[in-house]
Amino acid sequence: MLRAEFVDSIDAISSSQWCQLFPNSNPFTNHKYLLALEQSGSVGGKSGWLAQHWLLWRNDSLIAAAPNYIKLHSYGEYLFDWAWAEAYQRHGLDYYPKLLCAIPYTPSTGARIGLAKGEALEPVVRAFSDSMQQRAQQLGASNAQLLFGSDRLQQALSQQGWLARREIQFHWHNNQYQHFEQFLARLTARKRKNIVKERQRVHASGMSIKVVSGHQIDNAMWQRFYHCYHTTYLKRANRPGYLSLQFFQQLGTTMPDNIVMIAAFDNQQKLLAAALCLRDDTTLYGRYWGALVDIPGLHFELCYYQGIEYCIKHGLRRFDPGAQGEHKIARGFEPTWVYGAALLFDSPFADAIDNYCRQELQLLQQRMNQLNASLPFKQSR
Repeated sequence: MLRAEFVDSIDAISSSQWCQLFPNSNPFTNHKYLLALEQSGSVGGKSGWLAQHWLLWRNDSLIAAAPNYIKLHSYGEYLFDWAWAEAYQRHGLDYYPKLLCAIPYTPSTGARIGLAKGEALEPVVRAFSDSMQQRAQQLGASNAQLLFGSDRLQQALSQQGWLARREIQFHWHNNQYQHFEQFLARLTARKRKNIVKERQRVHASGMSIKVVSGHQIDNAMWQRFYHCYHTTYLKRANRPGYLSLQFFQQLGTTMPDNIVMIAAFDNQQKLLAAALCLRDDTTLYGRYWGALVDIPGLHFELCYYQGIEYCIKHGLRRFDPGAQGEHKIARGFEPTWVYGAALLFDSPFADAIDNYCRQELQLLQQRMNQLNASLPFKQSR
């Protein structure tokens, strides 16, 4: 007999139980990552992300689980529904709370429902959908959403009446390159020349760049990185970053093998800018950026080119640098689909939002076709 349960902390389930359901090396579904979010206060409290992790039991055996939250706003999601929330508000209706199966602040595709070995996806998705509807009714939630899951998971949710959503990201793929120049050789002359010029400009600035593993980052470097991260958020968004210093420090302690910091130092070896990445066995994930200086090309160098070099050196197949940014195409990143799904409960806007999603998909498909036609490679693969 199947029994669904919602728990308000990832600590309610042991790391070993959780990791049996998420056996791949993706860092964002790691129990340690989710625990760091909670223990650092980056979720919970007044963050608007309240843990509501989903567990599915067969008798006494845990057969499925999902990172899940009660959301009181739509910040930090990157597959946006602000227009839906505004429509509710204009008509005097409550859009929040909503239920959200996602990794907080992380627009990166990965497993969203972990399965025990031998379990089929479709019946688990049916149980997930049913229990999300029941929990939403108890909470008075207007909808449930799942973000950045797989194409297959989206299809399974669609069979349960969920609306399909998509967005476009830009990822770099390692075509068995031996060095950065071999990658450059695949680009058109103009794109290749622009990249070389951008990198030369950074080199001429006198900044030294170092790639540092999690084991090499001490507390002082974490504090300096956080100062860069916090300052950049204040400058660009007029608010602090979503994540706390404790979160980064805890990751450095519990997940050092997954951490790669690409940092720029002045001639006095003072850290002035950094891109913090996570990695697994196949992929580098560009996640957090901060800078105290404005040097032309520095962002591209730390967030893109150094990451590409790292993937080539370490044999990683893919570089996911984060959400948005069509400028990445000119630098060798290719458009890639990411997926989401939404289920509305007793909504007067159900038909309108359904039409919205269908039109969104049509427009995105047109845009995907245009982007694929503008790839910078000398010849298609």
